[in-house]
Amino acid sequence: MSFFAILIALLIEQARPLAPGNLAHAGYRAWTVSVRRNFDAGQSHHGWLAWVVAVVLPCLLVLGIYLGLRWSAGWPLVLLWNVAVLYATLGFRQFSHHFTRIRDALDAGDEYAARTALAQWQQVDASEVPRSEVVRHVLEYSVLAAHRHVFGVLFWFSILSALGLGPVGAVLYRMTEYLSRSWTPYGGDEGQSISQRLQAAARQAWTVIDWLPARLTALLFAVVGSFEEAIEGWRFHAQRFPNDNDGVILAATSGAINVRLGGEALKRSESASSMGEDEQALDWQGSGEATPGRKPELGHLRSVVGLVWRTVVVWMLLLALLSVARLLG
Repeated sequence: MSFFAILIALLIEQARPLAPGNLAHAGYRAWTVSVRRNFDAGQSHHGWLAWVVAVVLPCLLVLGIYLGLRWSAGWPLVLLWNVAVLYATLGFRQFSHHFTRIRDALDAGDEYAARTALAQWQQVDASEVPRSEVVRHVLEYSVLAAHRHVFGVLFWFSILSALGLGPVGAVLYRMTEYLSRSWTPYGGDEGQSISQRLQAAARQAWTVIDWLPARLTALLFAVVGSFEEAIEGWRFHAQRFPNDNDGVILAATSGAINVRLGGEALKRSESASSMGEDEQALDWQGSGEATPGRKPELGHLRSVVGLVWRTVVVWMLLLALLSVARLLG
């Protein structure tokens, strides 16, 4: 059932993507703001209590609905519930329109439009970024977004679904990822500060939750790309990125498609704190060191699209094989 739920959700999301500010994302955003205002008292245990309330209670609600449908309504409604949850948490179309705008602008030779689109996507200052650096940043942001919106969700959904917990894994992963961006110095409401303890809890929880999915994504990139170069990049160049999990993915991507990634990050713009969920900047920051590889070019954008879609195919094949094995077993 997991295979069909993922397949249906991906197809629906491609045909009719969720609109920005949709009810599901807006509701969760309001929930996390309410939790933070009521539980963020500046102490370490308050930070973890706020995180547990913000993440675990919605997960329990999703699990309760799943178990209720499973025990009383049968598999059709269970499948429908899985698809609904995945539709709200999984999908390329939640970020791919930014990638497409920038790629089309670069294709047309309009570097100003490409820089503007990049600045709007990540809320950074891209006014003086050269063409190759625009490509590099788009590659990095897109790969990380693909992992966070697709592959990480697939991992936790598949694992917890196999344990009989339904779509809880998808909700757990996306909520943890959202809080890692929302509960930062840039994520507070006007006039509302976020304590260091709360930021640390969100950051640490995200590091733990994303540790294994990040390495699986890097491994799959190696399998569908240049294997030896991707593994070499993972082993020797992941530490060049400040965030360990993101570094593994970006270093493997660099080797898989032979492109130079890493270097100085773009400066965040002053309006970053007012962004919504679908527009918030990723929390990766550059270190000044770059991986080996070719200078980023427009062709690498096509290469990374192929890399990501081949990885999706591998994921679906693995899930199909596991589903067949369970049926035969």
